[in-house]
Order: sequence, then C-alpha cells, then structure tokens
Amino acid sequence: MEKTRALPLTTSYWPADRSYQIENDLTVGKLLERAAAQAPDRVALVDGLRDPAARRRWTYAELLEEARSVARTLLDRFEPGERILILAPNSARWVVLQLGAGLAGLVLATANPAYQEREIEYVLRKSAAAGVFLADEYRGHDLLATVTRLAKDIPSVRTILRFSEWEDFLAAGRPDVELPVVDAASPAQIQYTGGTTGFPKGVLLHHRGICNTPNLVLTQCGMELGDVWLNAMPLFHVGGCVTACLGIVARQGTHVVAPEFEPGLVLELMESERVNMGLFVPTMLIRLLDHPRFAERDMSSVHTLVSGAAPVPAELIRRTKAAFGCSFTNIYGQTEVSGVVTTTRVDDTPEDQSETIGRPVKQVEIKIADPVDGSIVPLGVEGEICGRGHQMMIGYLDDPETTRLTLDEEGWLHTGDLGSMDERGYLRITGRLKDMIIRGGENISPREVEDVLFEHPDVAEAVVLGIPDDELGEVVAAVVRTVPSSTVTPSDLQQYCRNKIARFKAPSVWFFVDAYPTTAAGKIQKFALRDSIMGGSLAPTAPKA
Repeated sequence: MEKTRALPLTTSYWPADRSYQIENDLTVGKLLERAAAQAPDRVALVDGLRDPAARRRWTYAELLEEARSVARTLLDRFEPGERILILAPNSARWVVLQLGAGLAGLVLATANPAYQEREIEYVLRKSAAAGVFLADEYRGHDLLATVTRLAKDIPSVRTILRFSEWEDFLAAGRPDVELPVVDAASPAQIQYTGGTTGFPKGVLLHHRGICNTPNLVLTQCGMELGDVWLNAMPLFHVGGCVTACLGIVARQGTHVVAPEFEPGLVLELMESERVNMGLFVPTMLIRLLDHPRFAERDMSSVHTLVSGAAPVPAELIRRTKAAFGCSFTNIYGQTEVSGVVTTTRVDDTPEDQSETIGRPVKQVEIKIADPVDGSIVPLGVEGEICGRGHQMMIGYLDDPETTRLTLDEEGWLHTGDLGSMDERGYLRITGRLKDMIIRGGENISPREVEDVLFEHPDVAEAVVLGIPDDELGEVVAAVVRTVPSSTVTPSDLQQYCRNKIARFKAPSVWFFVDAYPTTAAGKIQKFALRDSIMGGSLAPTAPKA
C-alpha cells in the first residue's frame, strides 16, 4: 500500500505520491554531469554495431567530454533556444548529439528517418529547424539529397550536418566556447506524434519533465544503479530517447544502442553485453522468442523486461518470463506526458500485467473523467484517462487551440484514451476517444493515410482504420471506393502509398466497396465498417495476379 493514500480507493482518482521530491532545476546537462561525477569510470554507452570489432564504448567521463565538445561545436553555429532536427536511425552518435544539444540549450526535434519527402518537408517547416543532422541515406532513400532540395525553399534551415562527417564536425569546434545556463522549464525537445487529423503534431517537452520522469519510471520498473540496458526502440520516439536514454543516465547505467531492431543482432547484444533490462513492444518480444537461434543464446543476465505501447497478452508475458527467466513489467503513457505515467510492478500477476496498465508512477496524479462534463467517475466506470504532474508537455508546437483542448487550465492532460480504475488504483484501457492506429508500437494517423489515398486519381473515397493483429497489435486497413470503371488493384494502391509515406503507414489489408454506412447527416460510420470487417460481412479484396 502507498503511504500517501488509503486503499481501497472509493473513487476513480489517484492523488500524487509526493514521497519522492522532483528536482525542479534538473536539465539534460545536469543529469549527465551528475552521472559522470558519481560514476566516471562506468561504461555509459556502447555502440551496438553488427561487427563486434567496430563497437565503441564511452565511460561516463568520456561521454561527458564528448557531449561538451558537441555542445561547443553546435554553439559555433546556433544560438541557445534554436532548433535542430535529427533525421537518422539509431546510433551512439545520435545519443551523444542529444546530450550535446541539451548542454548547449538547443531544442532537439526528432523525426522518423523512414519519412518520405512530403513528411520531411512538413517537419522541417513546422519545427523551424535552423539545422538538420542526418544520415546520408536510409533504406534506399537519399535523405541528404531530399533535405538539400527541400532546404532551398525553407528559410529557417541554415545548416545541414551529416553523421558520416562526425569527426570533422567535432574538429571544427572551439574549446573556449562557454556553455549556457539552461533553465529546466525551457524547451528541450520537439517530439512528433501521430495526430488524429492528418500530419503528426509537434509536442514541446521541457528539461524538467524529460529528466525527472524516466528516473521515476525505470526505478519503479526495477532498474538498479549501474544496470545494463539494451535500447532497440527508435531514438526518434519518446520511448527511445527519453524513457530509455535519459532514464539510463539517471540510473547511471550502461546504454547499449542497437542500430535497429533485428532479432538476431539484439539477441547477440543481449548475450555479449550481459544485458539486464530492455524495453520491447509486444511485436519485438514475439520476434525475439520466435528467432531460430533464441535457445542458443545465454540470457541469464536479463532480470527484467519492460513492454508497452500496445496491449501485452498474458500468455506472451508468461512465455517471455519463462524463456528469459526474468521478471516483467508493463508501462503506459504518451509523448505528451514525457513518456510514461503508469507501470505495473514486477511482482504483479500476468493477468494484472496484461489486463491493466498498472498504477501511476510517483508524483503523477490520475483521474478517470466523464468525457462530457469532466467529473470523476465511480470505480470501474469507463471514462477518459487524465493525468497531471511535473512532466506534462509545454504544449503542441504552434497549435494553441489543440493544446487548450488537450491540456486544460487546471493542468490536466486529456490522453484521449478510455479506461477505468479499480479500488487498488490499477487502470484498464477500454478504448480510445482518438482514432489512432497503433501498429507494432508505431502511432499512425488514419487521416494522413486517407489524404494520400485521396490524391490517387482512381480513388473516390477512402477510409483508413486499424484492425486487430496477433503479432503487431493492429494493422492498417483501407476501405476504398474507386471511381467508375477503375481497374486499380490493392497492390497498385499499396505501392502508391509506400512511395508517398513511410512503409509502415501503408495499408496492408484492403476492402473495396460501392458505398459506406453513414449517419443521417452523411458522416461515414467507421465503427460500422469495423464491425462489418470483424464480423466477416465485409471481405478483403485480394490483390490481382
């Protein structure tokens, strides 16, 4: 039982546990400096490249030195408060750049390197980035050429920097550049999260939130000081660069960065680096367990695995614990709350770990509110999950109206998720007010995909929605009405989408219809389409040979 409240609860409200004091002046730079002062010789960072001979390691003292060098070099080009965008896959240098930007007082904007031209243009314009740090290419896409071409028409972009020229970048810095004093309440990151009305929204996060929150979360998940954590989550996600990256620094652990999630490589890194913990969405866990060489690997160092971003079936939890011989915990949150607001405990039952999202972390206040009037609902009654605390976002970038609707005047952040709370304070997710699709931990806006499909000359109307999938949680499905006499196929449309947007957003299941179910006002009823699909009355259209 928590000391700050009496259980069982009598209403769907959990007051914040104040037994841990938030550090109100904590910044990314201070977090790293403290770790380097307290554990200077501990290995802080490992670049988990496929070739073991090419893997580099940094102690905390070395990591601080290189991050300061990065900060000074950045300040030769940018002023504190300016924004830089990272467009690259995972690497140790990505982590060093994140820490260096924090020391320099720059705002780090992150984006998925799988983005295509229209998506990259959107984040470049919306972030107003003064500089872009990128990989030359990603999965066959020439990122350098695309960004160079786009930057000609985007006045904010002054500098394009390449990870392939990292050493030259560091060498260009001056050791006499003075690092600024950074305010913990100032913006630290712009994280792009899938929206319900089209392109992703830029979430502005402050230093205080992204530095305090992951420490509380990982402590509650069972991370000990000095533990080794494997990070295969994308660093452009809050789970990768906040919950994992900054949480590891806060716990003075060793951060093993996987360049991508490739099950064979991840298993090899877990064995060779004697990994203790890691965060994996359910899809990742399934692929690790199903890997043909799993049984050959020594997983005896792993004591706890963490999952989230999608429901985790109880059977998968049991299978994971048995196969790894480890404990398990589940987390819940979103970008707007600096990552995480609830976790299960390692000693919870598999049923609690799969059917609930646990209880709030310390310093977080949670209520289940009536979506109409905002009142707190009785125990066990469905309502909107709302949170309040130090880690709530500053707001959505250049979008005060959406910010006002999400973060109210009393400081409550409305998650858009429907849930209920029991007398122990455990929360259950029951649905979403938002229509987001979560595919393998990736948030996908149906509207964005619909907009792409509407641009195709053979598409008269398109509705995009998520349907359940055993491995990915959800997959993207499109219900399309074509123009008369069209001969377009699902394969044609799928390839069209993949040329316009990131591959994971392209629908993989297609339905062709002559008409949609609508309300009296003519609004398409997505729930009715979903019911028809799940009930089998609407069958998918197979690609033509």
